[in-house]
Amino acid sequence: MKNYIQEGSIITVTTPTGGVVSDAGLIVGSLFGVALHSSAEGEALEVATEGVYRLPKVSAAVLAVGTRVAWDNTAKNINLLGAGRFPVGIATEAAGNGTTIVAVRLDGVGTVAA
Repeated sequence: MKNYIQEGSIITVTTPTGGVVSDAGLIVGSLFGVALHSSAEGEALEVATEGVYRLPKVSAAVLAVGTRVAWDNTAKNINLLGAGRFPVGIATEAAGNGTTIVAVRLDGVGTVAA
């Protein structure tokens, strides 16, 4: 195929304002991904858009396996769906009140804040 570019589970983007550290979640336009390496603002950055990743979670959120989750781009963590949050996938493990990390299966599709 002459028009094939790549599989798509890893996308190269331009690092947003402020840079990013490895393993951090980030929004670039309508794309959510997990940074595969640290990168300074304006540099090329590979982000994973599919797969299961452990991500920071707002402590008070109670998530069951299969709960749709969203990225809070201000707090830089996973939360329940809600205003201003970007739907990004589903929880693949239960995470109760007081838990600050959760495994999330990324959808790999474009997203916009609710």
